[in-house]
Amino acid sequence: MAVGARLAYAGGMKHEPPILQGPRLRLRPWQPGDAAPLAALNADPAVMRHFPQPLDRAESDGFLARMEAHFAAHGFGFWAVERHAAPGLIGLCGLARIPWQARFTPAVEIGWRFATAHQGQGYAEEAARIALAHGFGPLDLPEIVAFTLAANTRSWGLMRKLGMAEDGSFAHPRLPDGHPMQQQVLYRLTRRDWIAARFG
Repeated sequence: MAVGARLAYAGGMKHEPPILQGPRLRLRPWQPGDAAPLAALNADPAVMRHFPQPLDRAESDGFLARMEAHFAAHGFGFWAVERHAAPGLIGLCGLARIPWQARFTPAVEIGWRFATAHQGQGYAEEAARIALAHGFGPLDLPEIVAFTLAANTRSWGLMRKLGMAEDGSFAHPRLPDGHPMQQQVLYRLTRRDWIAARFG
């Protein structure tokens, strides 16, 4: 698993969301009190500059409902991220089954989103490594993918740092032809390569 990461299950339910622990961060299930800070994060133009648009409160609440539904269906998803030293939502990170069709689907993606005040501090990398360890460890996924805009250099730079390899580009099917964000760069990482990088 990722450095310092371990699993803690709160109960015996089949899809009880695990809590994943890292050196500085905790990836945990969503709580009712997360809705407002998540909405603030999703409404921040700086955070959402590489997404089609910021989300209003209703859209953010819908996004949260979909994340919780994914956990209920699959037992994993995008976790709420908080610091051990100061609990409270600072972002989200995790894994999700891609619901649309492309040349690389069916697939599970890894993604992250952090409040502006908590960017540039290595939190996204730590959270992503914890999520990858869960995906390739307990979940035994054969491959995890990620994608973003070519202009989002910080995001695809992190993908490379995580050991993911670029695999060209694709037209995102949820965006219309001609949309400036339709073309996305794709990165992939197999369980075999993840294991080789960690254990030789």
